[in-house]
Amino acid sequence: MEQDLLRRDLTINAIAQDREGRLIDPHGGVADLQARVLRHVSPAFGEDPVRILRVARFAARFSTLGFTLADETLALMRDMVEAGEVDHLVPERVWQELQRGLAEAAPQAMLQVLRGCGALARLLPEVEALYGVEQRVEFHPEIDAGIHTELCLAQSARWRPRDARVAFAVLLHDLGKALTPREEWPKHVLHEQRGIAPIETVCQRLRVPTEFRDLAVHACREHLNVHRLDEMRPVSIEALLSRCDAWRKPDRIAEIGWVCEIDKRGRLGGEDQPYPNRMLLQHCLQAAQRVQARDLDLSTLQGPAIGEALRKARVAAIRASRAEAEGISPKDDAVT
Repeated sequence: MEQDLLRRDLTINAIAQDREGRLIDPHGGVADLQARVLRHVSPAFGEDPVRILRVARFAARFSTLGFTLADETLALMRDMVEAGEVDHLVPERVWQELQRGLAEAAPQAMLQVLRGCGALARLLPEVEALYGVEQRVEFHPEIDAGIHTELCLAQSARWRPRDARVAFAVLLHDLGKALTPREEWPKHVLHEQRGIAPIETVCQRLRVPTEFRDLAVHACREHLNVHRLDEMRPVSIEALLSRCDAWRKPDRIAEIGWVCEIDKRGRLGGEDQPYPNRMLLQHCLQAAQRVQARDLDLSTLQGPAIGEALRKARVAAIRASRAEAEGISPKDDAVT
């Protein structure tokens, strides 16, 4: 029993109970539970770099309860990283722990622990590169793009609890800002386009499932468009929906809307600001979805002309729906 407990990761997991209900606690796990400390059991911790990821995941699970990482455990994790231990982790295992951590109560704590021990720079250098990148203070009072990412992860857990797919897209939505030339700071023109390549690199390296990758790419590319959706023409909104494959995968649009709302709320002082564009996006999608080929006169059309007729009908439906919502006449928005 004691040998088994000695091989556990953390003292709070190295507690047993006999048949009479007496605790077997050779490593002070009960005291650490009471003190809310995450502490490694023994030097054997250093034999398995996956434990770094598990500790980061435990931080994501328990930091909302006041748990903190013991200084000596953080120091050991740093030594492991410096010795190159995390460089040998298999991608599938990294992804498994990352996905689970993103679904915990405080995914930003996982990011903070990984960064604190140096593992973030080895496992997710694209995310590490966001720290120290300046943003426009009028839009981002927190200024630092890495801090913005942490704030967004906190909002992701608040609004989409246990939704690892949305959280993953949130984690990567601003990677393009790390690629902005420094002389252009604090502006980040085209960062939504620049961010696609590093997202694909991360997903290829960690062998991320397709549905996670696709949402992250679409949300990165479109998040600024959704932010200004109320100013966009119906034809542009229909094009956005089409780019995101909304007609085959409508649920993706709801997820993109959540990523965008979380992006807006993940800013100092913006946590409770309303974000009507998420529902406006859904409203436009629902209007376009009501357009069915069987309801249109397509008898004289063939090939691409049928698709063009459907597109125009969807644009008209979006225009009419917005006009109804805004109390204006459809003819006031003469977009084809």
